[in-house]
Amino acid sequence: MSNDPGTSAAPSPKSRIHGCLLAGALGDSLGYAIEFDSIAAIRSRFGVDGLRDFAALDGGTHFSDDTQMTLYTADGLVEALEWANSGVGADANACVWLAYLRWLDTQGVSAPEHAPRPQPRWIDRQPVLRHRRAPGNACLSGLATGEMGTVYRPVNPDSKGCGTVMRSAPFGLIPHIPADSVYKLSADAASLTHGHPSARQSAGVFSLLIHWLVQGQGLLDAAEAAAAHVRSDPDAAPELSERLSAALRLAGGGANSLLSPEELVRELGEGWVAEEALAVGLYAVLATAAGGTREPQPPMKHFKEAIALAINHSGDSDSTGSIAGNILGAYYGEECLPSDWLEALEAPEVIRGVADQLVSVTTA
Repeated sequence: MSNDPGTSAAPSPKSRIHGCLLAGALGDSLGYAIEFDSIAAIRSRFGVDGLRDFAALDGGTHFSDDTQMTLYTADGLVEALEWANSGVGADANACVWLAYLRWLDTQGVSAPEHAPRPQPRWIDRQPVLRHRRAPGNACLSGLATGEMGTVYRPVNPDSKGCGTVMRSAPFGLIPHIPADSVYKLSADAASLTHGHPSARQSAGVFSLLIHWLVQGQGLLDAAEAAAAHVRSDPDAAPELSERLSAALRLAGGGANSLLSPEELVRELGEGWVAEEALAVGLYAVLATAAGGTREPQPPMKHFKEAIALAINHSGDSDSTGSIAGNILGAYYGEECLPSDWLEALEAPEVIRGVADQLVSVTTA
């Protein structure tokens, strides 16, 4: 594989936070337009190269539950950090759970009477977040129990859907905490809705990947560190290790040997389960890092090509697009965001509002 693409200067923490959340929303939004379509249907609608730009969508598109839950993850962490900055200890996972219960309410689902009634926050007053955008069944059913799921007392113990990994980037955006703590926070939060080890571990490893990028590691270095972390864990789900290893191996050919949509699904999966969604998003980022001359891609060009590769397949296109976007936004910061795509994005002011709150509490 070619060297990691570089930028002229390291992005600021603010740029990485805004970049990660906005880029994830862009990948989610473009993918959401074709989430339930086969590759044959996508080609029939958009041509042989599939959907590659918002301009191809008549009337634009919306972001999905992936972005909604990512923003609520960030809000839960913001609340925990607000307490910490005021000198009061707070259980971060409890704050995230309460945030998810508030998200559950936006979906028109009431928690049982014995569940806590969290106080409303700024994010809850944003109308765009009160639309139901194909939320995952495990996310809804796990929260609707009113029980705070844990690793040792899981809800949905057999569920390994991608609803954990697609919402977990914000854990990697918190500075000044050890990598092990990032992993634990993310995996514990995954247990709130999904009990399968691969669902928890995929979320934890994804957050670690974001963490290492924010700390200044290159794309390939961070990806290899994530795969090594899984290999070193004796309790790791074998399918997660297999998918991450395959993503790294297949991306080694670079842009000159990109997988077709059919090959992508055959080798890495459709993305409906956690380890597949992570592998597809990561592969798309790494395989497009260099252009045909094997020189680093300009950030914006890299972003567009990675998102196109991540979403054009017969699978969970919005989640794989969201994950690829989160990775590139954390790495490049806002430098990779196409202005015309941002103009097409739904409610960017809400995403920036959450990002600004996260910046504020992490730089206090």
